Amino acid sequence: MPVNSVPNPRILLAPMEGVIDHTMRDLLTQLGGIDRCVTEFLRISQELLPPRVFHRICPELAQGGHTPSGVPVYLQILGGDPNLVAENAARAAELGAVGVDLNFGCPAKTVNRSDGGSIILRQPERVHSIVAATRRAMPDSVPLSVKIRLGFDNSDSFLDIVSGIDAAKPSELVIHARTRADGYRPPAYWEHIALARSVTQLPLIANGEIWGVGDAQLAREKSSTPDLMLGRGVLCRPDLPRLIRAADEGTEQPVLSWDEIRGYLIKYLAITMETYDPRYAVNPIKQWLGYLRHYYPQAAAMFAVIKRILDPEQLRLAIAGDDDPTRLAA
Repeated sequence: MPVNSVPNPRILLAPMEGVIDHTMRDLLTQLGGIDRCVTEFLRISQELLPPRVFHRICPELAQGGHTPSGVPVYLQILGGDPNLVAENAARAAELGAVGVDLNFGCPAKTVNRSDGGSIILRQPERVHSIVAATRRAMPDSVPLSVKIRLGFDNSDSFLDIVSGIDAAKPSELVIHARTRADGYRPPAYWEHIALARSVTQLPLIANGEIWGVGDAQLAREKSSTPDLMLGRGVLCRPDLPRLIRAADEGTEQPVLSWDEIRGYLIKYLAITMETYDPRYAVNPIKQWLGYLRHYYPQAAAMFAVIKRILDPEQLRLAIAGDDDPTRLAA
């Protein structure tokens, strides 16, 4: 689909359990190019959860449901009981969530064994029931998005799943273009997303294996949708959303240099220090370096230097090196 034929194609930041929490959402949305974020999943199993649990997974609720940069954040819910999921989604809306997202895509075995995530795709009628109950329970003014994979063991029921979701009338559908059996192994089968057009007119968002501007263009072409959700690609290349945006607009956007990345590492450390116990604030930085090394080879060398550092101030100085950390973090 030619991007210039669609006004304002959207770029969404994917939820990644244990990786993209509110601190990373804060940092990445500062860099620009992201239209919306989604929280890590809130697992629903037995009860209506208290407000503090919603605020823990989505601290942005205290800021009108937006990151400090003003980017809206949908609160993601995962569970297999239609009534419980719906009840908790309604509470999320009451607490100020600007949107709710339902997770039918998580491939983790521990999650699937607990009747959550992608295992529910084996029963398209259950997917429909959960989405329909949730839509009925929430105010019409609060958007409801749904995230799925192509299927569990295979994609044989993909169109049945999409058709059932369409009948439940959510706001839009995010499709990770792999089955649960595929995991995160390449390739992503973006062309399957285009097949969904035969059974739905819901806005579709393509997700999976988008690592660069070329991948974004190819995903749009094969999926026949302009809207994208980015996950691991953004962690490896934090400026990827704004590079895609620049390509959409026909403008030039310089790639972040390693020195600039070091500055954002220092800034990220400062953000985590505001939230986490100092003993644990260094861990997200080390985790992010593990992703950055796929695009910035300097990240691997830096990790080797800082991997045993436990003190945040020592970590900051090690990242800054001989440069002025104030300048780097500016």
